[in-house]
Amino acid sequence: MSNKLSILVVAHNEAHQLRDCLDRLKFGDEVVVVIDKCTDNSKAIALEYTDKILEGCWELEGHRRNAGIEFCTGDWVLEVDADERVQPQLAVEIREVISSTTADYHLVPIENYVGGTLVRHGWGGSFGTASDLALFKKFAKRWGTQRVHPSLTLKGTKGHRLTHGIDHYVDDNLADMIHRLNRYSTLRALDMFDAGQPARLLPNVRRLFSRFIKCYWSRNGYKEGFYGFTIALCAGLFPLLSVLKLRELHLKK
Repeated sequence: MSNKLSILVVAHNEAHQLRDCLDRLKFGDEVVVVIDKCTDNSKAIALEYTDKILEGCWELEGHRRNAGIEFCTGDWVLEVDADERVQPQLAVEIREVISSTTADYHLVPIENYVGGTLVRHGWGGSFGTASDLALFKKFAKRWGTQRVHPSLTLKGTKGHRLTHGIDHYVDDNLADMIHRLNRYSTLRALDMFDAGQPARLLPNVRRLFSRFIKCYWSRNGYKEGFYGFTIALCAGLFPLLSVLKLRELHLKK
């Protein structure tokens, strides 16, 4: 049984951090880099590590990720973003897992950093995750067509959550976090508009409080100080801002 591992990186103007990402991926049998509408030297950096380059111009995240998966030739695929770094222990663990598992996909822990601060608690509510379905057999995962947080279609059986993880440099600072909230909620509003969803305000006012409580208390965001408070606040505001922007789109229609 073959256990060839492809590692997939999708890049859009990521020259400032792509080399640090690719330096950690030498344990793969092949590294595939998708160059999406790049105007910097991301391609030149990628060519230092691999000749498996797929260039294109995709409007939707799911489309470019699916194209990258199809371009991979491995039996297994590990998806890594340019702002992520595979921990050395994870590289060893992945090799052990794909040689022995009977499952088709596995969750990988994510260690999220804001600037240089590791923030372990409070993520959720469509504003961050503590684990990601990043390791899978090539046939087992397909991305949806939403602009933000694309849905996943999975085939096969789910395996255990891996022990070691990926370091994710998700935001540079609080301003970056708030900018991400603004961008995500705009994209979510466009998805809802295209799907013909109604702009229901009251349920999302309630979700502001329920999501905040879930992230801040149930997921221990309070342990992270003002970062945990801000993450919980953004998680609560995300659906409310999305529906307010959806109302604005309906007014412009």
